[in-house]
Amino acid sequence: MADESWRVPTPVQELAAGVVEPPTQFVLQEQDRPGSGTLLFATDMPEPIPVVDLSRLAAADEASKLRSALETWGLFLVTKHGIEASLMDDVMAASRDFFYQPLEAKQEYSNLIGGKRFQMEGYGNDMVKSKDQILDWQDRLQLRVEPQDERNLAYWPKHPDSFRDLLEKYASKSKIVRNKVLRAMGKTLELGEDYFISQIGDRASAIARFNYYPPCPRPDLVFGIKPHSDGGAVTILLVDKDVGGLQVQKDGVWYTVPSMPHTLLVNLGDSMEIMNNGIFKSPVHRVVTNAEKERLSLAMFYGVEGQRVLEPALGLLGEERPARYRKIMASDYIIGLRQGIAEGQRFIETLKI
Repeated sequence: MADESWRVPTPVQELAAGVVEPPTQFVLQEQDRPGSGTLLFATDMPEPIPVVDLSRLAAADEASKLRSALETWGLFLVTKHGIEASLMDDVMAASRDFFYQPLEAKQEYSNLIGGKRFQMEGYGNDMVKSKDQILDWQDRLQLRVEPQDERNLAYWPKHPDSFRDLLEKYASKSKIVRNKVLRAMGKTLELGEDYFISQIGDRASAIARFNYYPPCPRPDLVFGIKPHSDGGAVTILLVDKDVGGLQVQKDGVWYTVPSMPHTLLVNLGDSMEIMNNGIFKSPVHRVVTNAEKERLSLAMFYGVEGQRVLEPALGLLGEERPARYRKIMASDYIIGLRQGIAEGQRFIETLKI
């Protein structure tokens, strides 16, 4: 029987504790590498990412700031978002506690059924489809939060004791942020405040993904996460207060995204770019590794009901503004997105008219 041990890579946290050079499965082709030495070939942003006060989105100046950010970068920082600083700190501390457990304890929540068959939820890495696939230097815990009746609590860690309660509280407040952002986008595009909320559906998915990036001995050769765009509607990201690494691409140039303690980073996904006919962008982004420090983040991925059709809003179309994307079922888009990421391609490009 053929040896297929490569399909189940060793957790990166375990590798990082004992390697001087990253295994070949993680090393990028020369043309794809982020840089050499400590130079990661990214620059500071030519202008600061707009910081949007979520409590003032009804004001014209704040709405204008939001629109400018989404048209140019596809992302923005959020303050006055209603999530207490203490809750943000506590959920990150609980995440760290989970990843600090012995491997055996974490593998109780493995995303491999029977040690082989991959599923979306649980602890582990991405699905490995071939020996040639380049892997990301990160471990993760991924959990379905919405719809609530589809939560599988068997994958929600019991350690630390506070984990489940903290995630419940954080997710409920994060959803409020999502709704405020979607309403503001609908209003600024003159589609109506509830347009995008109605389009994604009452049973739209929400996935919490806890990302752990161990120190990497060769950050010039390895990505924490390879360049990609998110497939859903909106992503709300809680980033490490002390260690950066997120970079965004604009006009072919990579820029380092700054972080501010207790702010959230909101970026659009491909589904939203399709629905707004490309007026607002779904940014291509990546995470670089750090030679000395670990990094944590929590991404809340807000999607679209699988049976909904993704298509440009009729209110944004006209003789001078034809549709830029073909229609596609939301569930089919996610299938194409995953395949595209594995192949290093952007699936949304295949839908452009």
